[in-house]
Amino acid sequence: MNWQTLRTAIFGAALAAAPAATPVGAATDFSFASIDGGTIDLGAYQGRPVLVVNTASMCGFAGQFDDLQSLQDKYAARGLVVLAVPSNDFNQELASGAEVKEYCAVNFDLTLPMTEITHVKGSEAHPFYAWLRDQHGFTPGWNFNKVLIGPDGELVATWGAMTKPNSKSIVSKIEPLLN
Repeated sequence: MNWQTLRTAIFGAALAAAPAATPVGAATDFSFASIDGGTIDLGAYQGRPVLVVNTASMCGFAGQFDDLQSLQDKYAARGLVVLAVPSNDFNQELASGAEVKEYCAVNFDLTLPMTEITHVKGSEAHPFYAWLRDQHGFTPGWNFNKVLIGPDGELVATWGAMTKPNSKSIVSKIEPLLN
């Protein structure tokens, strides 16, 4: 037996003996604490596309709240849900959920569903964001990163803060998923 054949046999046996990775469920398996109290269960949105955006009130990209609300207003009747996930992981969020809610209502007339202030990166990342990191290699690099979840609960696409919510690259992924 030559070295190449032996190496193939050893690695093949090791792979066969290794336990199969247990797949983590779809995005619909996760829930968030709501800024309004209670829970936002992504499973309740099964069959609908969900655009999840980590936000921060004091961020220079906060003007995107207007575009997020506009997307929700335009496409909600056809199934789209836009979910804002306030986070202070980049040190630009207000001190409490009540302050975030008031700030967004007063400055942007925001009516989107919104979570409590949530970690989106690091060891304390919310399980949804840990799933994105572990299963899809995506971790928000800044505020206003966008994650599109399809009606089946699977990841469709991600975008960074520079991509505006109403950009062609995002809208072109959302529209085919609508009712």
